[in-house]
Amino acid sequence: MVVAQEFTVDLNKPLVFQVGHLGEAYQEWVHQPIFLTLTVWWAIPVIWLPVVCWCISMSIRMGQTLPHVALMVLFGIFVWTLLEYTLHRFLFHIKTRSYWGNTIHYLLHGCHHKHPMDGLRLVFPPAATAVLLLPFWKVLSLVSTPTTTPALFGGGLLGYVMYDVTHYYLHHGQPSSEVPKNLKKYHLNHHFRIQNKGFGITSSLWDRVFGTLPQTKAAEKSK
Repeated sequence: MVVAQEFTVDLNKPLVFQVGHLGEAYQEWVHQPIFLTLTVWWAIPVIWLPVVCWCISMSIRMGQTLPHVALMVLFGIFVWTLLEYTLHRFLFHIKTRSYWGNTIHYLLHGCHHKHPMDGLRLVFPPAATAVLLLPFWKVLSLVSTPTTTPALFGGGLLGYVMYDVTHYYLHHGQPSSEVPKNLKKYHLNHHFRIQNKGFGITSSLWDRVFGTLPQTKAAEKSK
């Protein structure tokens, strides 16, 4: 059991409808990790990569050239990286204190911080993703032509697949080369050391742009 203020969280019972009672103590509680291990990461590429291919082929069938489609796909991936950062920083780490605010946040992202090694909480449920893809398609259709919308959508969806697979790997993989090793350290630093910085997952690009890049321990010691 974990006690917060006058409310006791019973870890042997479902947590979803308990966390709302934590009030202001929720933010501290949710960043004290509990470790579990379950894996279903493969569902993300299995379900969504065929959709990516179908969308890209749609733009080609509608008359777009391969170079232009490739450019749109790359731009869609780029747009996803900004969306990834924005959602993680401003929605997934929103401060809550009310019962329903805590409950919704726990379902959305708090459960991942509480159980950072639980594979079931490392990837976004496909059903929820499908719901979110509808407004994403609508927005793209408003700002792009009918023939480029599918390629942009496919690129954004491919960026999401890359994000979810990368996220799982950063928690459970054992990288040997420098780039993924640094990315793993960068993300785990967000979980276990500085939760209000380091919101990028696939890269630190937007953390650098918006000034949320966490300092290294060496830099902090030099101050």
